[in-house]
Order: sequence, then structure tokens, then C-alpha cells
Amino acid sequence: MQNRTFAARAGHWSARHRKTAIWGWLAFVAIAVVLGGSIGTKTSTSDTAVGDSGRADTLLDRHFPQDADEAVLVRAPQGSNARGPEVRAAVDDVIAAVRDKPRVADVRSPFAAGNAAQISKDGRSVLVTFQLRGDDAETEQAIDPVVAAVHRVQAEHRRVVVGQFGDASADKALSQAFEDDFKKAETLSLPITLLILVLAFGTIVAAGVPLLLGLSAVMATLGLVAIPSHFIPMDESISSIILLIGMAVSVDYTLFYLRREREEKRRGAAKLEAVDIAAATSGRAVLVSGFTVMAAMAGLFLAGDTTFTSLGVGAIMVVAVAMIGSLTVVPAVLAWLGDRVDRGRVPIVHRLVRRDGEGRLWGAVLDRVLRRPAVAAVLSAGFLIVLAVPALGMHTVLTGTDDLPRKLEVMRVYDQMQASFPGGQIPAVVAVSAPDVTAPEVRGAIAELERRAIATGTMTGPADVSVSPDRRVASVQIPMKGDGTDTVADRAVAALRTDIVPATVDRVAGTEAFVTGMAAGSKDWSHLMKSRAPLVVGFVLVLAFVLLLMTFRSIVVPIEAIVLNLLSVAASYGVLVWVFQDGHLEGLLGFDSNGGVVSWLPMFLFVILFGLSMDYHVFILSRIREAVDRGMRTEDAVAHGIRATAGTVTSAAVVMVGVFAIFGTLSALDFKQMGVGLSVAILLDATIVRAVLLPATMKLLGERNWWLPKRLHRLPSLGHGEHVPEGAKA
Repeated sequence: MQNRTFAARAGHWSARHRKTAIWGWLAFVAIAVVLGGSIGTKTSTSDTAVGDSGRADTLLDRHFPQDADEAVLVRAPQGSNARGPEVRAAVDDVIAAVRDKPRVADVRSPFAAGNAAQISKDGRSVLVTFQLRGDDAETEQAIDPVVAAVHRVQAEHRRVVVGQFGDASADKALSQAFEDDFKKAETLSLPITLLILVLAFGTIVAAGVPLLLGLSAVMATLGLVAIPSHFIPMDESISSIILLIGMAVSVDYTLFYLRREREEKRRGAAKLEAVDIAAATSGRAVLVSGFTVMAAMAGLFLAGDTTFTSLGVGAIMVVAVAMIGSLTVVPAVLAWLGDRVDRGRVPIVHRLVRRDGEGRLWGAVLDRVLRRPAVAAVLSAGFLIVLAVPALGMHTVLTGTDDLPRKLEVMRVYDQMQASFPGGQIPAVVAVSAPDVTAPEVRGAIAELERRAIATGTMTGPADVSVSPDRRVASVQIPMKGDGTDTVADRAVAALRTDIVPATVDRVAGTEAFVTGMAAGSKDWSHLMKSRAPLVVGFVLVLAFVLLLMTFRSIVVPIEAIVLNLLSVAASYGVLVWVFQDGHLEGLLGFDSNGGVVSWLPMFLFVILFGLSMDYHVFILSRIREAVDRGMRTEDAVAHGIRATAGTVTSAAVVMVGVFAIFGTLSALDFKQMGVGLSVAILLDATIVRAVLLPATMKLLGERNWWLPKRLHRLPSLGHGEHVPEGAKA
């Protein structure tokens, strides 16, 4: 071995100490799993405090008990009145059923004096309200017997509607629904990945190698992530994100090795020599790709949101684990298996798989692209730009209650409550802070605030005013029209913040007030994402540029790679807007458009897609540069590099598209958008960008692809420009 890069040395050692490498990897995974199970993963229990809504939430959290508000709707049958005997009997039974349950307090009957607001204006519906005392964990445990008791009342009073909705009951039902969705995605992703890999290799053993690396890397990361979770609490979706990213990069990295090792053996290399060559070439690409992906994921730390920070930690950790595994245990497994890697041949499929890894389709496309590169570049870039045009009109929103799945009973009850008591479940909340909020001047200002809010036509009364035990903070909840994220809600928040609050409570000396609630929180969070986007994008682009510059010793290649990746990301944005914001394909994908793209998605997609698409570019460009370093003309090297990597990149892309597409079938609109966005971007990147635009632009640029200003020649190199192992002929 003349090449002594870290990847080459790691692969060389692992291939000759395969038992140590394999058992060491298994021990590492086992220790990580046991460690994670023993210390536990701490999950985040609160949202990021952002803007005015964040300040309001902080005030309310500090001065009010962390109790959950619950309500039970009792609705009379058609033609009957809520004051009739059937509704009264049901109300009495509800009160009796929930009153003695643990942590239940402050049960209020709609028929008690002073509770007229709990009777609907149409006279058919009433609300029984109560609270569950305790923090989130305590109310989560206490809610099940309460919900069961309400269900029993409904079973005993079939002529009236009895349904429950509240902080704890809705959170429990929605968390369970999302957990079931994620389990569906996790369960389907493994067989889909295995099926695609079997079709790619034609043998069970070869297909099992990347799958096993992916599973072990994911398991190890799920254990290790427990350590940082005690400093940075993880988001509840962290396991699904780790699975998503971990399987994607693990399959990529293992395919890089497998394809190259197979190729070298076909050329006559011995078993260990083939593994050494794969380690020195594909291993180097894995190393550069891994650091580039991690650099992109690090952009999430700059988003200013604890959820993104936790997802960034998980994503970086699983990429690092997968990279370490591919540099150590994969060479060891390939050396141990030898020719047995082709065992378990699948009839028919095995005969259809090309041994050289090249695809006839991509070969034919490449021939035409290189024959007329200018035409191919213009057409492919034009196609991506046309797809990206709708993104210019992107409107971001946080999904609201109207976007949650209506198959859930709790959401059907919510709809009935909204119909009978408009705005009561998604109020605007004004947190008023003063030395004594019960002082006459403060109470008068709050009453004036309520009057002006109702006069706007975007909010309704009456307001629910609660005073903290220390009388220093008042919570003013004003029922709001709309769904919490629409234009009506935006106008209500704007009216409160710019006109009503400054003209009422803010005028009282020593008093300050902040507006929160679903609409205000959505507005503040969307503003945070927009303000942080330039910082995140700039960080990712600059870091990727530096890494690619040091890897390929060229200033043109990183610029080209960044531009091409930005084109594929922009095209996926355009497709998202066309589908979800404009409402196309609603029937096919099973959703109702809310007129926007979920506000956290553009930044998340950019970071994830930029990182994953760099996998392909680094792998392909490494092969092209390898050929150039051996004296091949750039035009010929481009053709060779694309053909040699066609099968690998196609297989990896199909796996990613298949796994990501599963998320497009989930019930939550957020994850449906994420699945479609990821699938479209990877599909475009692996076809239009990789097979057409990249070779066309590289041929047009010719030797200028490798231009590096003289003043940059002293930059440290990450591997290219050195010798590669003998036998690794281009």
C-alpha cells in the first residue's frame, strides 16, 4: 500500500484483524445500548421561548401551577335543550365520574352560579371543566382513568354526545398517534431497504451487509444519545430522525465499499488487496463525505431552537458512528466473507444484476449528455429552475389544529367544541405582570383590553382571567376566531400587540404584558426561522466549500457542487409549494392544504438534503479525480466516474427515496411534507443532477475544473493528489 491515509490504514488493519474489528464493533454497540438503557434519554418537555410569546410563557410557567385544563362536552340531541333532564343527568354522571380521580381538582358544573359561559349560545351544549394538578409527567399518568370514566358515561347516555378535550387528553392522544405513525415508518423502512438492496445486488448476503451496519449504527447511537440528552434534552422524534439519517448514510457508505471491492476482484485483485483498494479509495470518500454531512448538520445548532439543536446532536452522532463503522467493521466483514458475499443468490434477480455495476440506461443518457453538454446543461438546469419557481411564493406556517388527523376521537370532540364554543380551545393569551394584578387600575385595564379585543371582530368573549397565587401575574385568555394559524388569527395577534395591549395594560405604571397562545407562538417561531435562515445557510455553504476545496484541491469543484445542490434543494422547495401550499394532489396524498409549508421544514430540509446529496457528489467526484490523477483526460474521467458509480448511486438513492416516501404516507401533515420534500430532492439529485447536469458542466469546464489559485496551494489536503494503491487502475 502506497496510500497511507487514515481510511486506508483503518481498512488495512481491520481486514487483517477481522475478528478483533468485528467483535470490537459488536461490543461497542452492546455497551452503547446498555449505557443508554441504564441512564435513560431525557426528552424535552417544553418549547423554545421565542419573542413575546416566549416571555409570556416564561412568566406563566413561573407564577402559575403547571396544571392541565380539561373540558367535557355534553351536547343534547337534535330538538332538545341543554337544560333538559338527559343533559343534566349526563353532566351529573360526568362530575361524579371524574371528581374522585387522582389529581382532578376544581370541577365546575355548567349549571352552577357564575358559569353561564359554559353553556353554548345555541342552548344545546354545555362544558364540564376541571383541572389535573401536576407537571406533564404526572398529568400524563393521571389522564387515562379520567378518559376511561368519561367513555363509560358516554356508553350510559347514548342519546347525548359526551366527549373530552383538554391539554392532557389531547397531548396523550396526539402523542400516541404520532408514535404509531413513527412505528409504522420504522417497521416498513427495514423490509423496503432490504428488498431494494436485494434487487441491487441479487444476493441476500451482500444486501444484508449495509442493512446490518445501518441497524447497528442506529442502535448504538440511540444508546449514546442518552449522554448528551442530560445536557440538551432530546426532541421526542429523535429516534425516528436517527433511524432516517442513520440508515441513509450507512447504506451509502457500505455500498461505496461493496461496489469498489467487487470491482477490484473482477479485475483480478486478491481478497485482501481488493479490500485495501476499497478502503483507500471509497474509504477516503466516506471520510470526506461523513465530515461534510456532519458539517451540514451542525448548521442546526445555529437555528436558535432547542428542537433543532437536539436533532443536530442526534444526526451528527449517527453519521459519526456510521462513518466509524464503515471504516472499520465493513472492511473486516468483507475480508471475512470473501467470495461468500455473493451467497444467497435470488433466482432471476441475480441474473439481471450487471456485474460491472454500470447501468445501460445511465450509459445511454451519459453518451448523449457528453455529446452535447451545452444543450444538456441548459435543459436540465432549466427544468430544475422551472420546478423551483413556485418556491418564490412560499408561505410558511406552523400546522394548527385543523391540520391534525380527524380519525382521532379527541379531534372530533374538539371540532364539536369549536362549533358550540368558537375560539375557546385556541385562545389568545395575554400575560400581565404587575406588583399586584388585583389592583383596581390593573383590573380596569384588563377589562378595557377585553372590550377592545372583542370589538376587533377577530376575538370573542367572555375572557377568562386567572390570577397567580402571588398576585403578580394575570393570565387573560380571550377566545379567538380561526384555527390558530390563519389570517384571522394573525390579525388578532397583530391587533393585541400593536394597538390593544399598548393602549390598555401597558399604560398602567409598573405593568407589562406579553401575548402568547397558538397564533402568537406560530408567528414568533416563523419569524425566528426566517431571521436565522441566512446564518444557517451561510455556515453550511462556507464549511462545505472549505472541506471540498481541501479535498479536491480545486476552487471550481466546490462551487460547482454547491450550486448543483442548491438547485436540487430549490426544486424540492418548489414541488412542496406546488403540492402542499397550492393544494395539488390532495386526494392522492391524503391531506387538506392549509395554504403554506410548515415553517420548520425549509431550514431542516436544506441542512439534511445538503448533507445527504454531498454523499453522491463526493463519491462521484472522488472517482473522477482518481482517474484524472492517473493521467486520464477530464472528459474521459467524467464518463468513467459516472459509469463506475452509476449502480452504487442509483441503489443508494432508491433506498433513500423508498424510506423517505414512507413518511409521505403518515397522517401528520408536517411529516407528510417532510417525506415528499426529501424524496423529491433525492430523486432529482440522483437523476437530473448526477446523471445530466454534473457531467455536462464538468465537460464544458474541462481542465478548468481543477483550477486552484497559486496562493491556495499551501492549503492542507484531505487526500487527493496522493498515490493510490497499485492495482486501482482507472
